[in-house]
Amino acid sequence: MSSLSTSRCSCGQVVNQHVAIIPGATTRAAEEAGQIAQVAVPMERWSVLKHTQATPTDTYGIMEFQGGGHVNKAMYIRVAYDTKPDNMLHLMVKDWQLELPTLLISVHGGLQNFDLQPKLKQVFGKGLIQAAVTTGAWILTGGVSTGVIRHVGDALKDHSSKSRGKVCAIGIAPWGIVENKEDLIGRDVTRPYQAMSNPMSKLSVLNNSHSHFILADNGTRGKYGAEVRLRRQLEKHISLQKINTRLGQGVPLVCLILEGGPNVISIVLESLREDPPVPVVVCDGSGRASDIISFAHRYSEDDGLVSDSVKDQLLVTIQKTFNYNRGQAQQIFLMVMECMKKRSLITVFRMGSEGQQDIEMSILTALLKGTNASAPDQLSLALAWNRVDIARSQIFVYGHHWPMSGSVSAHTTWETHGHTMNITVLV
Repeated sequence: MSSLSTSRCSCGQVVNQHVAIIPGATTRAAEEAGQIAQVAVPMERWSVLKHTQATPTDTYGIMEFQGGGHVNKAMYIRVAYDTKPDNMLHLMVKDWQLELPTLLISVHGGLQNFDLQPKLKQVFGKGLIQAAVTTGAWILTGGVSTGVIRHVGDALKDHSSKSRGKVCAIGIAPWGIVENKEDLIGRDVTRPYQAMSNPMSKLSVLNNSHSHFILADNGTRGKYGAEVRLRRQLEKHISLQKINTRLGQGVPLVCLILEGGPNVISIVLESLREDPPVPVVVCDGSGRASDIISFAHRYSEDDGLVSDSVKDQLLVTIQKTFNYNRGQAQQIFLMVMECMKKRSLITVFRMGSEGQQDIEMSILTALLKGTNASAPDQLSLALAWNRVDIARSQIFVYGHHWPMSGSVSAHTTWETHGHTMNITVLV
């Protein structure tokens, strides 16, 4: 076999497996420039804009996961990496017939497999599912069965085995890293999908406990990245949808962090810099990025600054954790310090004696912090989640002296899940 036949293009594909762009076909770059594309010059560096062309999707339907006795099914679609988020949400609501969530839990963390202490794994899983079930949330993950997503999948599997109703768990994965993806090609089809991974393969199987998959395609093979922008824009778009006519508030979004590499610290910083900022819940004790952020959060002052001794400890920990040199560690340290400037929007979950309620409450109270809404609006949100307990423990701390938001007093009776509360609010 010649070296040319085995060499890889920068898109990740073996060069001799490339499908040439037909003369006269329009690539994305040419489309944007209103020109006709020519065949790519062989020595030219590959780029998404120059060397891919968009066509109507040929991959959507229902997949049936094989193996494991009970057949799990999931709806899926392969889309271009730059698909507009309003088109995606339209598909999810109209074609997948999903109800808009009252909460969005976006889970990020390590992509490589990692172990959790059994107690932490149990508490994380039960708390996450409980938060989703009681509020009608969507859980968004990276979709494949590795790392943090595997732990979320295990929690979903445990929940479904007890037949407590389906949780909406949406995996957004890059098409190019999906194992056995060829089996899914077909329009409006029902296809068996083998969720057994090949130990020799660099690709990953989809997690069989998710209910829906969006597979983002940018023409690359064996590479992550195609899904990043699509996921971020979709989450932002969903968060702008109004779930309550009384509230100016859209769908609350929270970023949940478990373990993770340096990229997860970037994700935390991006979340906090969003407008409005996205509150972050970090699981202390899960390892790597989570533990670094948790440590900084514990030892930073209200203004986000740390002492010289804490700085030295952090730099050494970052070097050891990521196998970085001092200069690389310094860059990560500066990102962590940027995060600490908004430390009030970071909630660190540390396992306590109350068990699963801890992380569930961490998620929901972090959202209330993040909404920046008045007390009556926070109350409306808690009651949209059917969570009277949160109204009692987190919102009524104001007692009879709620912040003034108007001049007319209104007496309201709220009834939810068998609980009745008589509340006097200012409207």
